[in-house]
Amino acid sequence: MAQDAGWGGGAYGGAAYGGSPYGGPPGWGGWTPPPKPGVIPLAPLKLGDVLGGAFSTMGRYWKQLFGMAAALYGGAALLMAAAVAIAYSAVADHLERVVSLDYDEGASSSDIVPLVTAGCLLALLGIVTMAVVSGLMYAAVPAVLQDAVLGRPVAFSTVWQKAWAHVAPVIGALILTALVAMVPVLLVMTVFIGAIISFVTMDSGGGAATAITLGVVGVLITGPLAAWIWIKVSLAPAAVVFEGRGPVAALRRSSQLVSGDWWRIFGITLLAGVIASTAGYVIQMPFSVLGLFPGMIGTASLEDDPSPAAVMVAMSGYLVATLLGQLVSQIISTTFPQLVTGLLYVDRRMRTENLGPVLAEAAGVPAQGPVPPPYGGGAAPQW
Repeated sequence: MAQDAGWGGGAYGGAAYGGSPYGGPPGWGGWTPPPKPGVIPLAPLKLGDVLGGAFSTMGRYWKQLFGMAAALYGGAALLMAAAVAIAYSAVADHLERVVSLDYDEGASSSDIVPLVTAGCLLALLGIVTMAVVSGLMYAAVPAVLQDAVLGRPVAFSTVWQKAWAHVAPVIGALILTALVAMVPVLLVMTVFIGAIISFVTMDSGGGAATAITLGVVGVLITGPLAAWIWIKVSLAPAAVVFEGRGPVAALRRSSQLVSGDWWRIFGITLLAGVIASTAGYVIQMPFSVLGLFPGMIGTASLEDDPSPAAVMVAMSGYLVATLLGQLVSQIISTTFPQLVTGLLYVDRRMRTENLGPVLAEAAGVPAQGPVPPPYGGGAAPQW
């Protein structure tokens, strides 16, 4: 059994909440609210508690959250920009010759091979960079939540150290989770490829109809299954950071915590994604509008047959504004859903493992009620 790096290891056999473990006798004047040393009350959370806790964490710990996101995504953008500049300087002559070809001329392999090689290297660098950045962000948000729930301050350096220590297993858990969505995507790709091949070979249409039918049926069957598995393993990154588990163990732990509450977690996760996407779109729109003006001015000064470099220079203002908008949008749309997911992880442990009194003890506040004994004589969850 992996030891809990943040909120206790050992047996996870704490008593489930029944009634009001924090309150006194039922009735008027007998109930006392659960302690709230940090961004959430230390009791099973309602929808308002989850969303309010996420917004409160963003407000109180914005330097750590947004600073980490800005450093990671901004650094990734600068790295990719430098890589593109280096790649362009290496293949500029080949690109110029390919762009200047007439419609009836074909590019030579001596020009195509360097361009394809540079493109593949850039794609590989982008995949690796985004994997590391995403892993660090998915580890940094739970690291902030560990202290936000207790109402404790946390330094940026501490968040960075915790995130870096867990980045490898978090990336592993994200990769395993992403594999869930590959089956429907591959089926959809098969539909289009089959249809294209059928049309190109002048088929009567029966092959295309069969491919489309099979693809649609496959998506209808595997789509809900993929969504179900995705929610079942959605708490895995939080389990990695909070409990120090490996990728596979974190997926099993997430499935255990989600069991019995799938629809609620699905709805809250979906709502958090909609909120973050809407906020990201609203934030990005002004940057795109502002970027149109320098883009229009720059393109108006282009010659009749501009080079790729001249086009890039003329559009630089628009590109910079768009990238800034995407960066800010990415920070919001990435941070908020992860905060909600992390709070759902805390909520499930409070509901199923009586974690609330343990958190109250760690925060130094009274639990306001007796701590029920653990099931089966096992040890209660530890902070």
